[in-house]
Amino acid sequence: MTDQKMNVESFNLDHTQVKAPYVRLADIKTGENGDTIHKYDMRICQPNQAHMEMPGLHSLEHLMAEMSRNHSDKVVDISPMGCQTGFYVAMINHDDYEGVLDLLEGTLKDVLEATEVPACNEMQCGWAASHSLEGAKEIARGFLAKRDEWTQVFA
Repeated sequence: MTDQKMNVESFNLDHTQVKAPYVRLADIKTGENGDTIHKYDMRICQPNQAHMEMPGLHSLEHLMAEMSRNHSDKVVDISPMGCQTGFYVAMINHDDYEGVLDLLEGTLKDVLEATEVPACNEMQCGWAASHSLEGAKEIARGFLAKRDEWTQVFA
């Protein structure tokens, strides 16, 4: 471990001290015209102890990307972490943390009602064979079951 500050905010986070599941504000960027991007760390699995399996993670990404926009036009992006322990959620001109938690809760409840994965075909997806609707629902159910823990980042 280095004491040197890294350019990437999450590389400066001590992953041994966090307690998933949680949602934390990871970064704020302000554009030259005053727009702000708030990036949230939506941590589903405990780092270095568990991870989401790729087909379920991939389907959850598609579902949240599509369904979150039914709840807010402020969603810029929802991206999976390479470590497969969570997602980054980027919002524009939206600094309401509780509102983001409500958006995620509503989106994940929508996931549980889904009957198919959006854009799950070779024309719209770069790896259409790697999807699992049930896997996505299982991840969503587990995260929702611990809704009261989302605001607590550290053990």
